[in-house]
Amino acid sequence: MSAILYMDALITPNRSLSMRGFYWLFGAVVAFNMAVCALMLALHAFFVPFFLGLDVLALFVAFSASYRSGGLAERVQVSAAEVRVLRQAGPRSQTIWSSPTAFTRVSVERPGEPDTRIRLQLSGRALTVAQALSPNERDAFAEALRKAIREANAERHPA
Repeated sequence: MSAILYMDALITPNRSLSMRGFYWLFGAVVAFNMAVCALMLALHAFFVPFFLGLDVLALFVAFSASYRSGGLAERVQVSAAEVRVLRQAGPRSQTIWSSPTAFTRVSVERPGEPDTRIRLQLSGRALTVAQALSPNERDAFAEALRKAIREANAERHPA
């Protein structure tokens, strides 16, 4: 990568519930389930608490998976020499796309209106990027990515 980056975008998924909010929600669910569990035990419905426990476990697993995927990030970098996409999982990062800037195209596909895809293309290869963004954000990101590639190409080939 050359010294000048025309784009260095870090795209992370949005998590609308903070960890503090999760603790409050999970505590409320556990408290409610314990109250229902006590009622069911008083009514001699001994199998119901087992299913209530499964309910709490399923909720915990779902939120854990959501927060784990929230640690994933995608970094898109554009320099005069190359366009590079890295996937980051915590401290580790892995380059999943690298192509010469001069030959990389950006396309926006709209198979269904809310399902907009931004694709980097080079010689029959393609990679979908910025999937964590909303459709409006994807349009703005695609335009910014095209602009960064134009500016990087202008550095290599001044008019």
